[in-house]
Amino acid sequence: MKETIYITRKLPSSTVKKLEENFNVIMWEQEEEAVPRQVLLERVSDAHGLLCMLTETIDEEVMDAAPNLKVISNMAVGYNNVDVETASKKGIIVTNTPGVLTETTADLTFALMMATARRLVEASDYLRKGKWETWSPLQLTGMDIHGATLGIVGFGRIGQAVAKRAAGFGMNILYYNRSRKPSAEGETGARFAELNEVLKESDFISILLPYSEKVHHLISAKELALMKKTAILINTARGGIVDESALYIALKNETIWAAGLDVFEKEPMDLSHPLLTLPNVVTLPHIGSASIATRMKMAELAVDNLHNVLVGSGDVKRVN
Repeated sequence: MKETIYITRKLPSSTVKKLEENFNVIMWEQEEEAVPRQVLLERVSDAHGLLCMLTETIDEEVMDAAPNLKVISNMAVGYNNVDVETASKKGIIVTNTPGVLTETTADLTFALMMATARRLVEASDYLRKGKWETWSPLQLTGMDIHGATLGIVGFGRIGQAVAKRAAGFGMNILYYNRSRKPSAEGETGARFAELNEVLKESDFISILLPYSEKVHHLISAKELALMKKTAILINTARGGIVDESALYIALKNETIWAAGLDVFEKEPMDLSHPLLTLPNVVTLPHIGSASIATRMKMAELAVDNLHNVLVGSGDVKRVN
């Protein structure tokens, strides 16, 4: 009898074909709607493998409901939606999709930095609302990127890829990481500094750390107060790293100049969130890896991870 796999979001048929050849595949048939919690709990009851998204919280309750579960394949680099500790105790392998989204997320990070600095969304709305009636010297003026100092908090694959892009703009690059990366410094021209120095000296702060409880609200009121009044905060990592209440106050009080955010503590973001009332914030719906090619690679890697664990051979991107 074939083992059962449950997939929590509709994927292209070409991607899941590999699984269908060897397993009984059940898939939530919605592309734009997350699987309801109760449906997830019911569907995993017979599952040997689970392919999930960041939108699903895979906690002890889910694992208790899935006595046959052997592998959780998370279609993302981050895996803070999965209780890895509980999975390890239960002998369940957890996998992710590193590497394939590095360049695409770096592109988006730099694009968000440029859009925020030059007020592109605000300027587009200004034109569309019929406010463009004349030209004036300080109309919609923003911040220069070329020659500015970029501080990167988290100097892994994506952080280094962003640094390479920044070098092309003649930026001075600082980085903070829990360990120094000498070889990457040579490749990017970046200089290691402690977090407080990075915050004080940078014109742009790019958050690119993986999320963990240790870095929850790493950037809060104290850290924001260290930044320049002309500084711009960019977060394309995880929402919980930045204290959104403190950020709102800092932006409203002009403690910092602007923020560009692709991630939030609660996703999807509540439309009543106070950050959405501010003109100096650019917000995106967590699209860091959202190129067609990259999302397909992520799906294929998530499928390969799940398949290889269950058949017992091949490369697996394990996180536990």
